[in-house]
Amino acid sequence: QGKLVESGGGLVQPGGSLKLSCTHSGFYLDQRAIGWFRQAPGQERRGVSCIDMEDGRTYYADSVHGRFTISRDDATNTVYLQMNDLKPEDTAVYFCAADWPAAIVPACTGGRAAGYVELWGQGTQVTVSS
Repeated sequence: QGKLVESGGGLVQPGGSLKLSCTHSGFYLDQRAIGWFRQAPGQERRGVSCIDMEDGRTYYADSVHGRFTISRDDATNTVYLQMNDLKPEDTAVYFCAADWPAAIVPACTGGRAAGYVELWGQGTQVTVSS
């Protein structure tokens, strides 16, 4: 049974930075993608950024392009989301997800709601406030 564990959330002032981590285990990821999604209170869970674990291609929603960077460290089975120039509207619970690229990359590129996803993490809260 696969598992995803997020960490790195917290409270940060507008313009600040945070780096989220998603550590994966027990899951065959060579042909999968890992994505970051976020859900604000009363809103759908929407795609933020994905990385294809087979070819390394990265994808971003327009709202975070140029501010967020997704990366991977295969030695530690970790996918990171570096978030810079954070804004109050970035406040949400951030979730890590794993599935076939076709299942989650469209949500990441379009900032759209997530449909069925094979595996979710438990989420980490990010709050951007002065």
